[in-house]
Amino acid sequence: MNAIYFDHNATTRPDPEVVAAMTKCLLEGWGNPSSSHARGVQAKAALNQARAQVAALLGAKPAEIVFTSGASESNHAAIIGALGAQEGKRHIVTSAVEDPSTLRLLAQLEGQGVRVTYLEVDAQGQLDAARIEAALTPQTALLSLMWANNETGVLFPVAEAAAIASARGVLFHTDAVQAIGKVDVDLQRVPVDLLSASAHKLHGPPGVGALFVRKALALRPLIHGHQERNRRGGSENLAGIVGFGVAAEQLAANWRAAVPAMRTLRERFEQGLLQLPMAQVNAAPAPRLCNTSNFHVAGLHSEVLLHHLDQHGVCASSGSACTAGGTEPSHVLTAMGQGAQTALAAVRLSFGRDNTVAEVDHVLALLTRIVASGGGVLAEAA
Repeated sequence: MNAIYFDHNATTRPDPEVVAAMTKCLLEGWGNPSSSHARGVQAKAALNQARAQVAALLGAKPAEIVFTSGASESNHAAIIGALGAQEGKRHIVTSAVEDPSTLRLLAQLEGQGVRVTYLEVDAQGQLDAARIEAALTPQTALLSLMWANNETGVLFPVAEAAAIASARGVLFHTDAVQAIGKVDVDLQRVPVDLLSASAHKLHGPPGVGALFVRKALALRPLIHGHQERNRRGGSENLAGIVGFGVAAEQLAANWRAAVPAMRTLRERFEQGLLQLPMAQVNAAPAPRLCNTSNFHVAGLHSEVLLHHLDQHGVCASSGSACTAGGTEPSHVLTAMGQGAQTALAAVRLSFGRDNTVAEVDHVLALLTRIVASGGGVLAEAA
């Protein structure tokens, strides 16, 4: 069997249409959107089209989309911008299981006198909305919660959180990187103020993202300059943005049809996995993304398991791509009350629209052999 890619929460393969649009832009549409001559006008039109495509995917207005270098920058821009726009408010509420790009920024801000409340999750990784309500104060500048966890796939009560924040006059930011294209992210329906998105998680290119900023909300820019209506300085990555737009348009048309198939793959994998001795699905039975399965086999370190999978052509992960290569236990699983050994054993498979039942069955057979060997050297399959 050919190589099997089960790491779609880390990144996705760009659509051929995305690559074609970016190539055409680089060869024929390489003007600067800020220029007033014909080539600049052409570039501006391409930029505006992509902005409209991304806005349509999210249920937003084009003017509410600010292009960035990726979700990490979007998270920084949202958090720092919200703080800077509200003099006297120096309190942020978040969860203990956010992406490292958020948690490390907040740790830095704590060193500058900002007070941060980290909401606890339960043993399944779920967040109780009552904890959100209790944590907000008149000094709270921002509530920042991910829509779906990148490691476990657990869905947070974003609509409820947004309503609570709105009622209390607190800005609400959500990192929706993993949720877009797997659940209904409709900003007409959910009163989110700020939302982070990333193209490369949506079959678009790396190095480009977006920050949704609800109309009439004024943020202090993270990067100063006249571009993006004075909200994000620096010449736009036009080819990347064009690719993002095409990916967004493709996703808007197709994601609902892809969800049931991805859910079927996850359920088939987990049913087979649980037949193995000492195997357990982390975060079940919490509501989770259709494509994400985080599991561990007691006594089998994730690095050993991932090495075997990689040697047999299977791409998987031990958690967040931002921390890949590290040896620290997953902060997500430890926040769920798991011990260090369990957290170090955790492996994430994240399925995509092009994966098949045959691939899932192949990986289950491979896992059976790995577990039977105790993580030792495997004999080649016949």
